Amino acid sequence: MDYKGMKNGMLGLLVVFIIMLIYSCANMASPSGGPYDEDPPRVLGSTPEPNQTNFQGKKIEILFDEMIQIENPLENVIITPPQRNMPVIKAIGKKAVVELRDTLKENTTYTIDFTSSIKDSNEGNILENFSFAFSTGDVIDSLEISGVLLNAKDLEPMSGITIGLHINLEDSAFRTEPFLRTSRTNDRGRFTIRNIAPGTYRLYALNDLNRDYMFDQPGEDIAFLDTLVTPRVELAMRQDTIWADSLTVDTIYTVEYSKYLPDNITLKLFQENFIRQYMTRPERTAANKFTLKFNEPVDTIPDPVPLNFTPPESDWYVTQPEDQGRIIHYWIRDSLIYQLDTLDLSVSYLKSDSLNLLQPQIDTVQLILRQRPQEKKKSKKDDKEEEIVFLNMDINASGTKDLRDTISIKFDEPVIELNKELFYLQQKVDTLWHEVDFEFFPDPDNSLNYFLRRSWKYGEEYRLEVDSATVYGIYGKWNNTYKGDFKIRNRDEYGHLYLNVTGIDPSIPSFIELLNKSDAPVRKVKVTNGGALFMDLRPGTYYARLILDVNDNGEWDTGNYELKLQPEEVFYCPKPLEVMQNWEVEENWHVTAEPIDKQKPLDITKNKPKEPTQRNRRDR
Repeated sequence: MDYKGMKNGMLGLLVVFIIMLIYSCANMASPSGGPYDEDPPRVLGSTPEPNQTNFQGKKIEILFDEMIQIENPLENVIITPPQRNMPVIKAIGKKAVVELRDTLKENTTYTIDFTSSIKDSNEGNILENFSFAFSTGDVIDSLEISGVLLNAKDLEPMSGITIGLHINLEDSAFRTEPFLRTSRTNDRGRFTIRNIAPGTYRLYALNDLNRDYMFDQPGEDIAFLDTLVTPRVELAMRQDTIWADSLTVDTIYTVEYSKYLPDNITLKLFQENFIRQYMTRPERTAANKFTLKFNEPVDTIPDPVPLNFTPPESDWYVTQPEDQGRIIHYWIRDSLIYQLDTLDLSVSYLKSDSLNLLQPQIDTVQLILRQRPQEKKKSKKDDKEEEIVFLNMDINASGTKDLRDTISIKFDEPVIELNKELFYLQQKVDTLWHEVDFEFFPDPDNSLNYFLRRSWKYGEEYRLEVDSATVYGIYGKWNNTYKGDFKIRNRDEYGHLYLNVTGIDPSIPSFIELLNKSDAPVRKVKVTNGGALFMDLRPGTYYARLILDVNDNGEWDTGNYELKLQPEEVFYCPKPLEVMQNWEVEENWHVTAEPIDKQKPLDITKNKPKEPTQRNRRDR
């Protein structure tokens, strides 16, 4: 290649290089949006100023350093003293605005507790537990009290419940006057009432159904503290740490701070035994059946009186009580009656009046059959006999049974004159079957169900038989033949658990409920001589709840405000109890070793605290 050609080639390479450089510069990645903003909104100023005294306005504006939102303000923002007229609470750009509609009280500290409702508009970072205070007088009250609210029956933390203070120490104040100062429990059941004036108070919790800050609805859940509350503050010391890096401590120093007391109050929420008797809407779910439902069990089953038809006989229906008498099913015997699309009936029952006294009540009900069942098409083979439709009889007498099991016999319609002589129970001894005796009784909660029970022994084998056409339903159907074999579990398939109980007054009767993973009781044993024995448990994980059964009636009893009666005390074993096959387990349980609000295991706690949202920390 001559000099001129080489020169031209180098020039061409240079041009290509420059073009590539320009292209790479033009296609550089766009600038990153930077890391996510993880800081909550910050207050820049307000009108009035925080803790301002002698404020006479009704509009409060708080300015933040970024655009904000207020989540569900009417529920989450708590203003105390309580407001009878609902305030206007809204976010406008970077401002939180509160307009009060009540007349402000003189010489009173007002608190606007935003709880955790304020968050920034972009990333949703929450400003936790933010509150704002001002005073219409010369002084800002600054005392605080705090604690936790639990469900009295199962120690669940109760969220969203109003906590209130009364300076009027009369018992009647809870029913006749709104709270002086209030707060609301968070998702962990915890509460703090702020800006309290020095003095002595009564403390309450109220599930305020009508938002009037008074216990004036019998169905409202309540809690009350037996003792008076006197807020106070004291200087305390705590240690803070400065870290050189994530692993190395630089300095540990002691700081002084104000500790507001009491800060460990425990309230237990309950609902009084309030029985208000009434009938809910009747139903006709099938042509031959209608249902009357009541909110509480009825002492006497109502006898409906026909209005638009005349039954041929007085016993034109058969009743089937359910749910301890709250639900009554009526099965109509006569096909001429249940073929009617509409049944008009007069129903007499007892209903609570405005004074909660039971008074005779007569209601006219109209029962309309919305949809008739489709008739089955007949077979084209006329010479073939019609298939028999047997009475449905569901018996669970097969497979493997536990020592404490009962055999259940269930029907889907009422039966006529059912007795134990229709059932044959046999036990296998060696290779032969021998007839044995048993108990036979109806289900107290459902008259279509029956139970068969015997004192089973480990490893026994049984057979239950029922002959065909021995059980008849009210519509003429009869049962088919039944035969079921079952075996009782062997001894080595069970485990046993003994709980040594300390930390309670042994003179007070108590019992322990063994619970499954759904916090539902599976066994109940009375505490005797400082312990409770649970025999023949299926292997698995259990939990334990102890009830101080003061009246020794074998069940938990609620409280009563009028009588100043607290609900019976409940305690949870803080750890799960593992029962293994063919093992005897003994556990020691000091009932009061853990604080009451830390006893219930999180595994069976239904009202779990909300987990904070995990943000993507990568650059945008």
